[in-house]
Amino acid sequence: MDDLPAPLPLSRKRQQILEAARALFLAQGYGHVSMDAMAKLAQVSKATLYAHFPSKNRLFATIVSDACRLNTMDESNFPLIVTDIAAALRQIGVRLLTFLLLPATMEIYRVVMAESVRFPELGEAFMAAGPEAFRARFMQWLQVQVAAGHLAIDNPAVAAEQFGAMLRPLRFMRATLGLPGERDDAEEIAATVGEAVETFLRRYRAAPEA
Repeated sequence: MDDLPAPLPLSRKRQQILEAARALFLAQGYGHVSMDAMAKLAQVSKATLYAHFPSKNRLFATIVSDACRLNTMDESNFPLIVTDIAAALRQIGVRLLTFLLLPATMEIYRVVMAESVRFPELGEAFMAAGPEAFRARFMQWLQVQVAAGHLAIDNPAVAAEQFGAMLRPLRFMRATLGLPGERDDAEEIAATVGEAVETFLRRYRAAPEA
């Protein structure tokens, strides 16, 4: 597949294209949407469309990566200097789970789940721009916290994956299916993240120096 798209400055035409593509993907699915249809809905020429996005999966990956950068990848979410590792982990977890449960996130996730078997490039674009991009950034942050003496982690990749897995509870499955949560979302998110952080730190908190 194409390499993961780098963030680009917002422009009116680029935004028009992304909004049109998202609307078409959600309404028709990935497989039925053509670049011609996206250019027409965005009211741009095909040359302009391809100048911004050389392929359909690159365009889809950009929709995903832009949403992730806005909601979970902001550098304020990964402070280099940490005085309370539990609080820092809770902040990361709450932002991630809140984003995962957003209706807009769920809509894109359902498109991927429905069509990625027929269109592997769709699944690859989604994984690279979303879950794998977040895991890579979280791994880097964990390594910084290991160096600072807050955590004791031999395999940051495994630790990052474990933390993410604990944030996909039954509530995530209910949201995927369009079912309501059993409690208020904010309350449920806080409880889920709190349990995940406690479990994570039981395994990975660095032992205090003698």
